[in-house]
Amino acid sequence: MAPGSNAHGGATSWRKRLVLAAGLVVGMFALAGCDVDEVMRFGWPEGVTPEARDMTELWSWSVVAALIMGVLVWALTFWTITKHRKKADSPDFPRQTAYNVPLELLYTAVPFLIIAVLFYFTVVVQTKVEKIEDNPGVTVDVTAFQWNWRFAYREVTLDGNKIKLERENPYGKQPDIAKLNEEAEKMKEHGHVEAQPERGPNHGRFQEIRDYLKFSTVEVQGSSAEIPVLVLPTDTRVQFDLASADVVHSFYVPQFAFKRDVMPNPVQNHTQNKFQVSSIDRPGAFVGRCAEMCGDYHSMMNFEIRAVTPENFKKYIEARQSGMDNVAALESIGEVGLSTSTFPFDTRRTGRTASGNSTAPVSAEGAN
Repeated sequence: MAPGSNAHGGATSWRKRLVLAAGLVVGMFALAGCDVDEVMRFGWPEGVTPEARDMTELWSWSVVAALIMGVLVWALTFWTITKHRKKADSPDFPRQTAYNVPLELLYTAVPFLIIAVLFYFTVVVQTKVEKIEDNPGVTVDVTAFQWNWRFAYREVTLDGNKIKLERENPYGKQPDIAKLNEEAEKMKEHGHVEAQPERGPNHGRFQEIRDYLKFSTVEVQGSSAEIPVLVLPTDTRVQFDLASADVVHSFYVPQFAFKRDVMPNPVQNHTQNKFQVSSIDRPGAFVGRCAEMCGDYHSMMNFEIRAVTPENFKKYIEARQSGMDNVAALESIGEVGLSTSTFPFDTRRTGRTASGNSTAPVSAEGAN
């Protein structure tokens, strides 16, 4: 056998193994019924907004870049192990490359270049996703509370006309704390020693006062027996204004590829509580969830976004304004009245009480 034939045979064997591994990976995806788009999402759901597609594309190419770098590093590692290992019958070490300045500069420059490129595309996509435009077609006030959701349509645009649906907050405004303190001091002067100045928690804000919440003449509120269904039009810019009535929650729709924390007192907490989607591309039902651990029934805090055509959305709003409830209004436009993407769990809330930081119902009509 020629001196180099064994090495050549080893290289051929490695090539065969690589081809076999690649064939197994392709076959695995084929048997799973995955198309190219599904494979390239690497586990992400199919986005239904332009922002979701931008984020999915950023994620996909980031994973591809990471896989390429991973394969390269592993290939170099195994090549070094196999090609430059010390021969058993040789007293000499393989040629050393320590203090190779050009090579070390390359090792430093390439990671910096990769990070710079990823940072650039991340900033581009983030700017698109967080863009807030004036005069969206629909503005929805989202209120999270333990353990459900309330959606209030503040403004909708129908046939080019903007309609305001906001109504007065039934919980009133923050009381005059200075006046209450003065009255308490006067009562103490007259012998009412139990009277204390009304300062309250939250830097003087009363827990029962939630004057930052918004209410509407057209609202949807979930209960332990019914998932709230938020109806939205396709091909329309929608703005979500988020606020919590109690603890920190998180608004998450997987098909939006986006989630944002829902905070109480968003102004005092210095949070950006608004985001927009430039459009929902197709009609359908998309599950939404709370993505922040918020208490006993966090896992059951679901909602549904029902995307319909602009024409059906107009009919839906008119039906709600005429006095129909959410189920009847949905059925009047040919939609299923109850949630189809998620269903209520048996919470058995009658057997337990909520923790002390839960608050009063956020609906003027009563708790659910």
